[in-house]
Amino acid sequence: MKRLVILVLILSFYAYASAAQLINGAGATFPYPLYSKWFNEYNKQKPNVQINYQSIGSGGGIRQLIDQTMDFGASDAPMSEEELSMAKSPVLHIPTVLGAVVLSYNLPGITKLNLTGALISDIFMGKITKWNDSKLQATNKEVKLPDIYISVMYRSDGSGTTAIFTDYLVKISPEWSKRVGSGKSVKWPTGLGGKGNEGVSGLIKQAPGSIGYVELIYAKQNHFSYVNIQNNAGTFVAPSLDTVTAAAQGTLQAMPEDFRMSITNGDGKNAYPISAFTYILVYKNMGKDIGKPLVEFLNWSMGPGQELAKNLGYAPLPGNLIKKVRGALTQIKFN
Repeated sequence: MKRLVILVLILSFYAYASAAQLINGAGATFPYPLYSKWFNEYNKQKPNVQINYQSIGSGGGIRQLIDQTMDFGASDAPMSEEELSMAKSPVLHIPTVLGAVVLSYNLPGITKLNLTGALISDIFMGKITKWNDSKLQATNKEVKLPDIYISVMYRSDGSGTTAIFTDYLVKISPEWSKRVGSGKSVKWPTGLGGKGNEGVSGLIKQAPGSIGYVELIYAKQNHFSYVNIQNNAGTFVAPSLDTVTAAAQGTLQAMPEDFRMSITNGDGKNAYPISAFTYILVYKNMGKDIGKPLVEFLNWSMGPGQELAKNLGYAPLPGNLIKKVRGALTQIKFN
């Protein structure tokens, strides 16, 4: 009798495993805290759908999508024309939420710091090397900045967060545009690299005097201070749900049909200047066993998923954009 019960349990396990649909994705670390929450909550509602996600950076996610080693990719930077041409079939960019890239710093006792785009560019080019530099002090007159060296921290892996940050720097600094440029990977003039938002956060935490760029949720999780950045309207703005949403509002009219666009250094008095969409990347032609449950999940992410975003520091998509995304999902065809 005991053996029969064990046999029934084993058969039941394999029956469940064969009935459950496993979907694999990889890519951006920027939205990883949110995606982990989404996939867990969705599995509670749809126990027969399990979504696994590897936080390997946007560059890795795009490569694995192109190589078809994952069912979907994720990136904070839209795929380039060259990358799209390498894909096996047309790719659909699905914007999921809005986020902010923030400049976190480790200066004990200093909780407020203002920087202009020009100062940020000079710091990351190694032209400003000490925190009490007269240019930094002039922008922060109410704070006595310490006489210590600045340690710059950056992403060493192919990163959508890097693409967003350098896209901003290219727009505000002709010298940065000429010397360094933008992209998921660049040749940094100075500093120390860490892998993923997690790696850069670890470096900032360990090094007094450091500054680096990470996604807002990583700064909050690590209790970092972060910079108020002067925007296009001349206002020093802190990253928040409201200021990230403000950055998107002025660009929605110009949103292309494929959703690939930059919103860094946008217009608006309250717009945070290093804001961006983050994307899930899927092929338009998919097998029904993967495609159907993945599309169902993506539609769910446009509804209940948006509500979960707020608590993790991500700005939900505007309602009119959600409507367009739902329409785009109907383009996915099942083989």
